[in-house]
Amino acid sequence: MKLTLTTTAMALALSTVSLPAWADMGAAKKFLASEIGDLTTLSPADQEKEMQWFIDAAKPYQGMEIHVVSESLTTHKYESEVLAPAFTAITGIKVVHDIIQEGDVVEKIQTQMQTGENIYDAYINDSDFIGTHWRYGQVRDLTDWMAGEGKDVTDPMLDLKDFIGLSFTTAPDGKLYQMPDQQFANLYWFRYDWFSDPKTQADFKAKYGYDLGVPVNWSAYEDIAQFFTGRDMSYIGGPAKVYGNMDYGKKDPSLGWRFTDAWLSMAGNGDKGLPNGKPVDEWGIKVDENSRPVGSCVARGGDTNGPAAVYAVQKYLDWLKNYAPPSAEGMTFGEAGPVPAQGEVAQQIFWYTAFTADMVKPGLPVVNADGTPKWRMAPSPHGVYWKDGMKLGYQDVGSWTLMKSTPVDRAKAAWLYAQFVTSKLVDVKKSHVGLTFIRESTIHDKSFTERAPMLGGLVEFYRSPARVQWTPTGTNVPDYPKLAQLWWQNIGDASSGAKTVQAAMDSLCADQEKVLGRIEKSGKQGDIGPKLAAEHDLAFWNADAVAKGNLAPQLKIAEEKEKPVTVNYDELIKSWQQ
Repeated sequence: MKLTLTTTAMALALSTVSLPAWADMGAAKKFLASEIGDLTTLSPADQEKEMQWFIDAAKPYQGMEIHVVSESLTTHKYESEVLAPAFTAITGIKVVHDIIQEGDVVEKIQTQMQTGENIYDAYINDSDFIGTHWRYGQVRDLTDWMAGEGKDVTDPMLDLKDFIGLSFTTAPDGKLYQMPDQQFANLYWFRYDWFSDPKTQADFKAKYGYDLGVPVNWSAYEDIAQFFTGRDMSYIGGPAKVYGNMDYGKKDPSLGWRFTDAWLSMAGNGDKGLPNGKPVDEWGIKVDENSRPVGSCVARGGDTNGPAAVYAVQKYLDWLKNYAPPSAEGMTFGEAGPVPAQGEVAQQIFWYTAFTADMVKPGLPVVNADGTPKWRMAPSPHGVYWKDGMKLGYQDVGSWTLMKSTPVDRAKAAWLYAQFVTSKLVDVKKSHVGLTFIRESTIHDKSFTERAPMLGGLVEFYRSPARVQWTPTGTNVPDYPKLAQLWWQNIGDASSGAKTVQAAMDSLCADQEKVLGRIEKSGKQGDIGPKLAAEHDLAFWNADAVAKGNLAPQLKIAEEKEKPVTVNYDELIKSWQQ
């Protein structure tokens, strides 16, 4: 495997290249040789063929300066610092790729939707907006775009079938509204070295009566959290006191992600269905047969404040208080992220694979002398309300989005850049830098087979059949920005102790229904917008769901501590490979 120039070095190298009067294959070949090397799934002939297509397709737009924007992930920094200058040198289209905070990206796209002013020519915008974009009708649907207005700038080698996340960016009308640029999942993280230690295994089995392993359900996670919290692991070189859980609890906007990123679905909230539960999704929002949102509260057939949701939040609070470092309750997402790498945490149930690169740095307490990690990632355990056929966790999918308010020529030039940074030409190298897979061909590239032992199970997970159960927010959510901000405020009340969990979730679902009601009255989403249902009690809606072959809202389970189940990590990996 040959990893070439650093992003900074490549950016500097490209900055010294004067832009030719017309782009040619010389700049393309220089880029391929110096930056890509053998890290591509295309043959040399196909590399040259695709580069020539970009050069030819870009000719009408040479000299144009376009502006695109994304949040500040490693993957996007690589695009901005390396791929954008390369694209400029190769095509003659100058790309200014801004990197800003995620909340600012949301604000910019909202402003463009509300005013019609063309702020950016393209956005890398979370696919969590799919329900918003479909219903408001302000985003170009890419299916029609590629067949019509944008046909002359659509790469014949794009190979959409190779993308692993298209189901997340496709609306109920069957049209593709966004094209994935990066993806990362929310998985279970644990100290493989501690879990594999014979004394630790023996002590656990003596206390709990079953084998220490990857927890399949929340009962096992809770037992493991209790077992490790306060335990002295110095007998195998660990700290004298460790913790069985890591999380964060400050009343801050990042607390909302902790829950909207599918935490309730892990507990068993909502209905069966992939990529999202139908008719009730993991936010507890219910839609009718025409995909119109009809409610969030149990009283309208939703599940945001149902027994499964309350159980989900209560377990989070119990584990945060009892098994995490005391400082965790006052931390934000950003502050809590680096803590497991410090070597005092045994497991974390809610861990983003985007942290992988920072968790394998030489010299960390969680990295061996040979550079291999002491930790692994595995599928998330599920709660007592979860049933086979439900989604099991969250996957972030930042996706290229073209607004209708962007002039056609600017949208075409931006679409060329979007395809360049997601092409098979560059995707393997980009994935080595950012570890955010979007293509099947990249996941199975030999370079990742070689690198897999250094990445703690990331490659094995993305090659596994389990991968499909991790999905983004779905189409039931009709206005992601307005609804998402309600979560941290309401759940923050439960986290701070200002309200009980039930009261906080009652307030959350009521607030969500106020937004649904306002959208319904505005008429801005037409006959695919919200249409609130009549109110009844939990028993009524549960009976109605069961009669229709659905689940949500489920009735409260009397004993929410089920039989704990674990699985051996190495056996799990073998089962995937078979």
